[in-house]
Amino acid sequence: MGVRIRRAVVSERDFVVGLLDEAFMDDPVSRWVFPEEERRRARHAYLMGAFTDATFADGYIDLAEDGTAVALWMDVPEAAGEDQEEGVDGAAQVRAAVDPDNERVEQIARLTEAAHPTGRAHVYLWMIGVRPERQGEGLGTALMAPVLERCDREGLPAYLEASNARSRALYERLGFVFTGTAVDLPDGPSLWPMWREPQSG
Repeated sequence: MGVRIRRAVVSERDFVVGLLDEAFMDDPVSRWVFPEEERRRARHAYLMGAFTDATFADGYIDLAEDGTAVALWMDVPEAAGEDQEEGVDGAAQVRAAVDPDNERVEQIARLTEAAHPTGRAHVYLWMIGVRPERQGEGLGTALMAPVLERCDREGLPAYLEASNARSRALYERLGFVFTGTAVDLPDGPSLWPMWREPQSG
């Protein structure tokens, strides 16, 4: 049976945050950002909330109808890196909102921003989360399929950062290619920036 997908609405914000919190609580990158488990349990949802709020503001969120998986997407315009408002420091703002005493919140935001390609319009998969007990059932692939089909139809590339080896393998099966330069977190894991050219046939 196929996975039914719909666009999430802002009133579902807390549900989306809870799903992402559960899906990424034990992810290697989340463990690096919040190395102490007690603090991670207390503050991780705030980070997922910041991501969710930013996506509702400037992107779109797709949700499996049964509430088991979610994807955060952004349509990035051409040369987006040159259009940031002067004086606005998004990484510092996220740190202030999420965990002011934790420099790693700001650090990871700066490192991923520096790795993000500019110059070509593309679709950005910010994150995709699946409830832990449902991982490995193809929900991530099902959530991505409609957007990647749109990319192929409209000639748009897609971009993401894989945060673990399992997700990287999934993205490779869907046509993403490692850009060749990992984001190496200091004394921590790596993220793999991946790019997908639109495909035909």
